[in-house]
Amino acid sequence: MSEDWIFASPHSNGRLPYWPGAFYRAHILPAAQKLGIEGIGWHTFRRTYATCLKANGEDVKTVQELLRHANSLVTMNLYAQAITQDKRDAQSRIVTMVLDDNRLRKAQPSGSTSAYRTITDLQNSGRDLQLADSIGVPDGI
Repeated sequence: MSEDWIFASPHSNGRLPYWPGAFYRAHILPAAQKLGIEGIGWHTFRRTYATCLKANGEDVKTVQELLRHANSLVTMNLYAQAITQDKRDAQSRIVTMVLDDNRLRKAQPSGSTSAYRTITDLQNSGRDLQLADSIGVPDGI
C-alpha cells in the first residue's frame, strides 16, 4: 500500500518504494537544477542530517549510530560541520573570558551584574553597537 512507503513508486502502484536513483533523477535533481544548486547527492543529505543533529546538541555517539558509521571519527571528521553561529558564540565566549572584567561591567546597562556570554546575547539585548565598541570586540565575531 502507498501508506507503507514515504516515497512510494507509482510504477508499482505503491507496493514498492522508488529506487534511489530513479527518485534522484525524477525529483531531487530537477528541484536542485530549478534552484540553481549543483553537485547535490545523497551524501549532501547525510552531511546536512549530521550537522543538524550536532547543532541540536545530540552527542557524538548518537549521531554516529544514526548514520550507522563504524566509529565516531568518521562521523565528526567527514559529516558534521560546525554551524556558523556556534563558531561565533565560541569565539565570543573567549573574547568575554579574556577581556578585562571591569571594562565589561562598566559598559553594561546599569543594574546588570553579569557579563554577556556571547555576541548573540549582546545583539539580542539591543545594545550591540554601543557595548561592542566600548569593550573592543573585534570585527567579524
